[in-house]
Amino acid sequence: MRHQPTRAEHEEGWLRSSDGIALRYVIDDFTPPWRDPETILLLHANMGSRNRFRRWVPALAGAYRVVRWDMRGHGASGLPGPDAQLSIERLTQDVVELLDHLGLARVHLAGSSTGGIIGLHAAATGPERVATLASFAALPGLVGAAGHERYLAWTERLAAEGVGKVLSETIHHRFGDDADPALLDWFIADAARNDGRFVGRLLRMLAGVDLAPLLPGIACPCLFVVPGADPEQSPEDYARLRGVPDHRFVVMPGMRHNITDAEPERCTAELLAFLRDVAARPAPLTR
Repeated sequence: MRHQPTRAEHEEGWLRSSDGIALRYVIDDFTPPWRDPETILLLHANMGSRNRFRRWVPALAGAYRVVRWDMRGHGASGLPGPDAQLSIERLTQDVVELLDHLGLARVHLAGSSTGGIIGLHAAATGPERVATLASFAALPGLVGAAGHERYLAWTERLAAEGVGKVLSETIHHRFGDDADPALLDWFIADAARNDGRFVGRLLRMLAGVDLAPLLPGIACPCLFVVPGADPEQSPEDYARLRGVPDHRFVVMPGMRHNITDAEPERCTAELLAFLRDVAARPAPLTR
């Protein structure tokens, strides 16, 4: 009997994107070493990093290989120049290139806010690569969102004042009044490592994205978990996600925007329950 080598429990690596940006990723895998696990790719929000999903890993990595990245311009990944292409298509291409780099034909995507928008575009334009999509506090683009004008104003402030200052003054938009002050301090410090000009430029780009016309064509099962008291997005904004034919829609009452940071246990519980239910579906008939 040939013995397969035991996979590493934790790996870190780099990918050079097709346009020359260094992208950092980490893999956590505590699944049984004799099995070939499915993979979840976690996509963080604008102004975030892979660290924002750190508290998700213990809940997920015993059943799935978990990949986290630093999106271009974030965390340890490279910062594109001011004239470099920045579009939802480019961000989705980064996802595809990461999957190719890791030899992954198809994965489960889970994204927070901007990460969820990228996930929607990936599911719509590359269905063969996306087994399921879980989107947390994400709209199908920011065109027409209740907070659209405020987002545009933030782009100027981020460039002029930096991420840390803007987040410090708007933290109540993201977390409830009962949030742990230590969490808020860490959240702001981690985000403040990112370049304000780049994340402002990214926010301005997203303010022009509208994926609603693509939603009816998304074929994979989708989970949408949304906050019930988001100051920036209205319930009607989030309701547009119901245009996806095969979806589960979950509202977290009373929660503000950053549900993935404020309630990681609840979010991972929803994700795991969704994946279990999808796995339990009868296999389609072969014709």
